[in-house]
Amino acid sequence: MRSSPRAIAERIADTFEPLMRPHFTEGNRIRLLASAQPYFQALIAAIAAARRVVHLETYIFADDRRGRSIVDALTDAAGRGVQVRVLIDGFGGGEFARQLAARLPAVGAQVRLYRPQRWWQPRRGLLRRLHRKLVVIDDQLAYLGGINVNDDPERDEFTGEMIGPRFDVAVECEGPIVAAISYAVRRLWWAVAMANRGYVSEPMPRRVRPALFAQDGVRAALVLRDNLRHRHSIERSYLSSFRSARRQILVASAYFLPGRRFRSALVRAVRRGVRVNLLLQGRMEYRLQHYAQRALYGQFLDAGIEIHEYRRSYLHAKVAVVDEDWATVGSSNIDPLSLLLAREANVVVRGRAFSGELRALIESAIQTDSRQLHAADYARRSPVARVMDWIAYGLVRAATLVLARGNNY
Repeated sequence: MRSSPRAIAERIADTFEPLMRPHFTEGNRIRLLASAQPYFQALIAAIAAARRVVHLETYIFADDRRGRSIVDALTDAAGRGVQVRVLIDGFGGGEFARQLAARLPAVGAQVRLYRPQRWWQPRRGLLRRLHRKLVVIDDQLAYLGGINVNDDPERDEFTGEMIGPRFDVAVECEGPIVAAISYAVRRLWWAVAMANRGYVSEPMPRRVRPALFAQDGVRAALVLRDNLRHRHSIERSYLSSFRSARRQILVASAYFLPGRRFRSALVRAVRRGVRVNLLLQGRMEYRLQHYAQRALYGQFLDAGIEIHEYRRSYLHAKVAVVDEDWATVGSSNIDPLSLLLAREANVVVRGRAFSGELRALIESAIQTDSRQLHAADYARRSPVARVMDWIAYGLVRAATLVLARGNNY
């Protein structure tokens, strides 16, 4: 079968990516941004200070207060002569992304859509989405995490209850790791242009020179997931840390539907005496996902894994801490969409101070805003609830297999 322009572009771009494993660099400054408010404050200030280039990637770019504030910041930057590039997922971005693609070029900004596709077009490859949230400023500063460009909800969609802001996390990065993040966004920008047009006049992007490292910085690595050379990179980074865990594994994931290897690694860790705590979605956000992940809770509880359901608002973080000096923050959930299909980006940090700060954040959410699910409570579910959980689980797995097929772009 002849390859499509999308598949060709993707193969060319990723062929020139030599890093098959996370490449750690020393001397990075990684600042934790816990929740959307400090993240957008920092991001808007960074865009306002940009002098050469702003490159933003996101899954959702909403037509709301935060979305319009970012549009205004990008418009001002383009007006100062800054090169502004915005890449939005064609499915997650919705109609507003298409409007931006038509509007922003008039002020000097460039917008591209990743696999433009609407919800009523369930073609093969529908679930191969751009789920990364990356921003690079002047090749010196980068932002990475799970926070989309949209407002926090004010109410629970199903109960109508007033809720707080999403529990979400991002990081601000300085140092040598920014060069890897910059190269990743430039490479995908080039590949999308090739896919959409069939040709690109601009040359294949080259790596930028890494920034000088800070003496008080930490070891950190960018870990990507794509559909070619990095299919399992993020999952492997988790599994490697689980195998070496000696005291504690702490995972917070908005959508938690891990495969067999991931589940087995957690169970084996418990058998070695490691305490495993999972902070998972307590409120129903998407019905199918909610019921599907609950089908697996019995296995975790029987193994001695602690499950805490976040109740204050919606959980959207994708973070983990293992022992005292391994931590990850990123866009990747622990589910088939993130681990098998979507383009994702995580940062892995080796450092006691950062790991301790992230651990304290997760443990605070567990202690004050969550409810522990005990094995006895889970066992008391009705037969109807149990059947619904496993039906939902089967549907999610089947949809993944059917809609995942398609080219590798």
